[in-house]
Amino acid sequence: TCFQVEGKCLYVVLLMAMFWCTEALPLAVTAMLPVCLFPTLGILPSKKLCPQYFLETNFLFLSGLLMASSIEEWGLHRRIALKVLTIVGVKPAWLILGMMLTSSFLSMWLSNTATTAMMLPIANAILESLFGDLETLKQKCQSVKLHSLPSVPSEKRMLAIDGTDKMEQSDMMTSEEIQLESQYQLKVWKGFLICIPYAASIGGTATLTGTAPNLILIGQLKSHFPDCDLINFGSWFAFAFPLMLIFLFFGWIWISYLYGGLNTRLCFKKSDHRAEAEARARALIEDDYRKLGPLNFAEGAISFFFALFAILLFTRDPKFFSGWSVFFKKGYVSDAVTGVIIVSILFFFPSQKPSLSWWFDPKASNTPYVPLLSWKKAQESVPWNIILLLGGGFAMAKACEESGLASWIGGHLQPLAEVPPAAAVMLITAFLAGFTEFASNTATIIIFLPVIAELAIRVSINPLYFMIPATVGCSYAFMLPVSTPPNSIAFASGHLMVKDMVKTGFVMNILGVLSVALAMNTWGVAMFDLHSYPEWARPINKTSLPSDICVTTMSGRSGSFICYLL
Repeated sequence: TCFQVEGKCLYVVLLMAMFWCTEALPLAVTAMLPVCLFPTLGILPSKKLCPQYFLETNFLFLSGLLMASSIEEWGLHRRIALKVLTIVGVKPAWLILGMMLTSSFLSMWLSNTATTAMMLPIANAILESLFGDLETLKQKCQSVKLHSLPSVPSEKRMLAIDGTDKMEQSDMMTSEEIQLESQYQLKVWKGFLICIPYAASIGGTATLTGTAPNLILIGQLKSHFPDCDLINFGSWFAFAFPLMLIFLFFGWIWISYLYGGLNTRLCFKKSDHRAEAEARARALIEDDYRKLGPLNFAEGAISFFFALFAILLFTRDPKFFSGWSVFFKKGYVSDAVTGVIIVSILFFFPSQKPSLSWWFDPKASNTPYVPLLSWKKAQESVPWNIILLLGGGFAMAKACEESGLASWIGGHLQPLAEVPPAAAVMLITAFLAGFTEFASNTATIIIFLPVIAELAIRVSINPLYFMIPATVGCSYAFMLPVSTPPNSIAFASGHLMVKDMVKTGFVMNILGVLSVALAMNTWGVAMFDLHSYPEWARPINKTSLPSDICVTTMSGRSGSFICYLL
């Protein structure tokens, strides 16, 4: 029948989606199911399927992970974090901003999880300098509450005429002030803890290597639209970095307002105890930074290669000016080639300044040779399961395309053509941001991106106009502790409650949807020419058929049936 192959493919997709959402099997094991099921069910031959597990996109991701491993190995990320915090100051609102800026910058290059795990201990140390030990603060708050419950009735205070009652009133007011201050400090503490995972999730969207959904977008674009070369590291950064800054600013305003960082009492009032606490916090940050000592040879070397890595990726082919790739044969040098070239150097570049004295004196002691990155360290720190997860996503997308399932689903989404494109962007972003609260962002984008691409073709909208918001929206998981590993790490500290994350994250999701809509309809339109239907998407939509006609095509696809419901 016409739908036989599509039905089998849909069964595998739903099975994998269920396993990914429930984590009944490890995510990487579920990602290998296409190798088992697609060939045996006659959906896609293994010779087409298996190469999807290590496309050039995976090499770009691997090079980013290796660079991050080297940065973590020599502690450069900690130096960057402490330096930013010394610059922004120790007022709570500015410290929250400093935490968010640092976390977002680091997560552009490191994994969101590693960034959160590194930043939370720094935040806790600063908070203890500002407010003291958290458990002591909680006990003090509770004891003050218990003390104030059997307080003097208001009628007695009004009728009091002797000094004893006046002293009781004075003591009670002091207790109330202590209680309010303790509650306020606990609230600020929560704001510090919650801003770090949120900023890490936001920062990961700014670079292609920052988070897996961005790379899945590239891989599926190459699969669905081979002639589309608009998205690479440079063009994505030019689009997503301003979006990250805008969302980060709105997020900082919201978190600081909600958790007290923008309160003038805490930000600007000069009081002895507050000034002393801030002085202690500043001293702690400066002391930690001083303990790092001057920049050593290894940190300087990895800083150089890190900067070179970013510059070369950005300037290879940024689209708005001619990049250095014009010096090579067209189409031969990609972002993956650039990344692998740089990280390969890390495996043999020395971490200590080499000595040349032994050239002239064979008896002179030679500096021991330790490279900036060892393969043992790379094996330990690189999450190979994510590589498999990316490959499983590309394999699923390939099967959806080859079997005609994406076209079949896209045909049934035709009613969405009545929705204005700008509103559709907001709906897509909001839906995927909500769905990714319950499933990993990688699994979410794998499942929905082929469908969204087919929807764009059906309604004759530039596919990037729908696919980019979907990709970014998958990283906006703020409401639940289980949504992302960074959220889980912050929640595991024991100082946050689910209702704190839901209350904060709900507004963050709204701000994220509005920020994406703003970006797509302003500089996104200019950068990617989103108002016109592109030539690179037309070959898939050339077929003109009468309605309700089912066409069987061979076209080198092993006899797959493609049913276009036009």
